[in-house]
Amino acid sequence: MHRHRPRVDLRLVAGLLGALIACIGLTLLLPALVGIGYGESSWMAFAGTATLSVAGGAVLFIAFPPHAELRLQEAFLLVTLAWVVASLLGAVPFVVSGALHTYTDAVFETASGFTTTGATILGGTASNGLPTPAIEALDKSLLFWRSLTHWLGGMGIIVLTLALLPLLGIGGMQLYKAEYSGSTEDKLTPRIRETAKLLWGIYVGMTAALTLLLWAHPSMDWFEAVNHAFSTMATGGFSTQNDSIAGFDSVYIDGVIIVFMALAGINFALHFRLFTGDLSRVRANPELRFYGSLLLLFSLAISLGLWALNGYALGDALRYGTFQVVSLLTTTGFGTDDYLLWAPLPAFLLFLLFFSGGCAGSTGGGLKMIRLLIILKNIRREFQQLVHPQAVLPLRLGTRVVDRSILKHVLGFLVMYLLTFLLGALAMTGFGYDFMSAMGASIASLGNIGPAWGAFGPAESYAAVPYLGKWLLSFLMILGRLELFTVLVLFTPYFWKN
Repeated sequence: MHRHRPRVDLRLVAGLLGALIACIGLTLLLPALVGIGYGESSWMAFAGTATLSVAGGAVLFIAFPPHAELRLQEAFLLVTLAWVVASLLGAVPFVVSGALHTYTDAVFETASGFTTTGATILGGTASNGLPTPAIEALDKSLLFWRSLTHWLGGMGIIVLTLALLPLLGIGGMQLYKAEYSGSTEDKLTPRIRETAKLLWGIYVGMTAALTLLLWAHPSMDWFEAVNHAFSTMATGGFSTQNDSIAGFDSVYIDGVIIVFMALAGINFALHFRLFTGDLSRVRANPELRFYGSLLLLFSLAISLGLWALNGYALGDALRYGTFQVVSLLTTTGFGTDDYLLWAPLPAFLLFLLFFSGGCAGSTGGGLKMIRLLIILKNIRREFQQLVHPQAVLPLRLGTRVVDRSILKHVLGFLVMYLLTFLLGALAMTGFGYDFMSAMGASIASLGNIGPAWGAFGPAESYAAVPYLGKWLLSFLMILGRLELFTVLVLFTPYFWKN
């Protein structure tokens, strides 16, 4: 007899979570191989964690085998648990290897990796008074794992798993909706498994191309090229050097990374259209045009500000100004210059970009371009409506009319995003941080940006944040990466009641 399913089938979620845990365990074998190759003892920490993860995940999957189609509520729960568990498991090798003293620091670093935030506790003094190691002092296996968490989180652990769910007899469309809710309806193929394979194919291909371009420069060896390619394509920001991209001091490397950060901030469905020669749909995409316009406008304005107000040579102003604009607008967080030393005008313009984000369907975080565009178009429509109160003025994106339910969702998301940012900043002031530091840490975590303002500028780390503050910021990272509602809905009574 068919057993009646509860509103949220925890057995189904547990089984699928077991499969995800096993997959995370398999990825831990890659840094273990890197450690063996470089003769580092830390490979054992990865091998041990991988073994336990694969075994534990397999036991959980066998104990609760998939038995039904995944529903939307269960997808929300599974997506959230996947990011949390990935952060908790991925933190273990940092502690077991002895690289980090506390599990809290390790979870913060790993959550920052999987959410593509790029905030780090390395290179500072922790709240317990103990110094954290410099980035360059870490074993190669640990540096590789940091970058790999970026790369996996960039496209989304769940999207990778979508290609496997049909093999288990489980449909994946619900997970696609939970991961990219409200982002895009531009499906590449009717089958979600084929869509996931196409997306990952594009992602891998672009990562390989970037690796080769970086490796071509003499200042980067293959290891540094791979790590920075992972971080760039994921719009993450982890580097193998404490000085980030500035440490290479190369116009060529800056230029290559600028191009690929900008590409990574574009909807990957449009990359597919571009590769297949569908140029008309790419050119006509309103979000892409808005994204390109903002990149150009802010790059010119900030570069001119650096030239006129900070005394930079025009070439240097364009180089550093454009890099920081692309880095922050795409929520990558790489740095080539300390923007805290800039004049107030270019610094303020850069601060505005903390409230932007990449395109929908990209690896970037933040508010997303499509939401900002809808909000701006709605403001313009309201002014038109005041002048012509009897007119019927539909809200359009290109040739498509935006449904009122979508507008309602976007406005609701904006309000919740700003409210969460303010609450996060309020909490950080409770830990003793000044106004700009608290605001910077909150928006940089929620927007998955990484470097912030004040005590958390591009030359600083998050090491000194108290333990409770680190857990708060880690939660904000996951909250922002999963676009708020996916996580927050779990805390409402409506989610659990029949």
